[in-house]
Amino acid sequence: MEQAYISEGTSIDKGENARLSSFVGAIAIADLIKTTLGPRGLDKILQKVDPSDQSITITNDGATILRSVHVDNAAAKVLVDIAKVQDEQVGDGTTSVAVFAGELLRQAENLVNNRIHPQTICDGWRLARETARRTLEEAATNSSEDTDAFRKELMEIAQTTLSSKMLTFEKAHYAKLAVDAVLRLKGSNNLDHIQVLKKPGGSLRDSYLEEGFLLDGKSPGVGQPRRIEKAKILLANTSMDTDKIKIYGSRVKVDSMDKVAAIEQAEKEKMRRKVEKIVGHGISCFINRQLIYNYPESLFASAGVMAIEHADFDGIERLAAVLGGEVVSTFDRPDLVTLGECDIIEEVMIGDDKVLRFGGCKSGEACSIVLRGASSHLLDEAERSLHDALAILIATVKEPRTVYGGGCTEVMMAAAVDRAAQETPGKKALAMTAFATALRQLPTIVADNGGYDAAELVTELQAAHAAGISCSGLDMDKGCIGDMKELGIRESFASKLNVVMSASEAAEMILRVDDIIKAAPRQRSEMGY
Repeated sequence: MEQAYISEGTSIDKGENARLSSFVGAIAIADLIKTTLGPRGLDKILQKVDPSDQSITITNDGATILRSVHVDNAAAKVLVDIAKVQDEQVGDGTTSVAVFAGELLRQAENLVNNRIHPQTICDGWRLARETARRTLEEAATNSSEDTDAFRKELMEIAQTTLSSKMLTFEKAHYAKLAVDAVLRLKGSNNLDHIQVLKKPGGSLRDSYLEEGFLLDGKSPGVGQPRRIEKAKILLANTSMDTDKIKIYGSRVKVDSMDKVAAIEQAEKEKMRRKVEKIVGHGISCFINRQLIYNYPESLFASAGVMAIEHADFDGIERLAAVLGGEVVSTFDRPDLVTLGECDIIEEVMIGDDKVLRFGGCKSGEACSIVLRGASSHLLDEAERSLHDALAILIATVKEPRTVYGGGCTEVMMAAAVDRAAQETPGKKALAMTAFATALRQLPTIVADNGGYDAAELVTELQAAHAAGISCSGLDMDKGCIGDMKELGIRESFASKLNVVMSASEAAEMILRVDDIIKAAPRQRSEMGY
């Protein structure tokens, strides 16, 4: 009778089948990216199958990989989604969150096969999650009051983040770039103020931090100043291309060429008055979102104003933010317009390219990181790696608590959950033990990816923590247990907490599923309605 109410073409997976389908999909996604985890993780080549676009991407960034994978399994989509949220919220830990959720579901599969109800497993996981959170909070340290110590911690976090990326061999150089850029923000945490400019050529080591803003591919008009000091800048989104007749959808009859010339002259006069209004703001530089034709360009040159055309939308918005001005479209009320300001505008060379440099911007925190590298693929991956480092540093400035990396906190949380499980009666204790096992899988996978004996290393790490050496972790350079404090392997507390909470909540949501209903698409009638 149940099926009688379901339209034709709708399929339902029930009970064990639905749960198995969810587990398989989520575990497959975790297995796909777990080889990229850690400082010795491997890269993936992502190739588009579109015949018109054969571009490839080489990366080990979890969010980038999952964003490129088109999945049909509902549970797999949940894992992709939590990785995206992790990327947006914290910037790093995208691989960890998906892998940890997958490992939790792998453990849950065994528990379900042993006839333990999913709700019992969820109850145990909630207890384990709370224990893990408390342990993480107790292990966290905060040095934000000491400027030098906090900068050192930020450097360690940036280097730890970059050690799992393609930039690992230049991680000290790039960590300094990222920390300098973030500290210039002075707490505003606006990533738009940090511009990343990719310029092929040179080596990764040639990348540098430019204190100011670089406008790429733009130059002043003919006869205009090439360098301005103490610049007053008007940012606009207005049409400056009407010095020719543009009458769309209309027909104008004239009886002589003089009349045509008169119409053109009227258009020119209208443009001249517009330029006079713009110059009347007392500016030395005019930057427009749209094109600037030859006639207004010559008028700006006569007035000694630098005019820059066709700054793209993102460019003009970012310029407005860093120059402290606002984008305007009408020019009748100069008293209501906020002009952008900077100390100097000049043309500089980067490699073979000319760019406009805005130095000493009104929003003094603005800066540009110029990335150099041998190929576009290398530069794209360098940009992704640097974005992760910048995002995690900004998250750490917001939430300054930090914890040790290298599997240290995972083993510490797993040990605390195991102890809590021994004091918990009933089947929930089995779920808590499974949670601890999943936590220990993270350092196990990191060691595996490094080509080391994971079982031996992780048991040595557990023994070190049991002996009271609480800052022990995996030294992936030497393939042994090391002191994370001495090695400077540090991670953001916010990132680590987000991984544990998001992954366990997502795994819990998938585990509670007992039916998967695939609705048939609405049928179109023959009449097309």
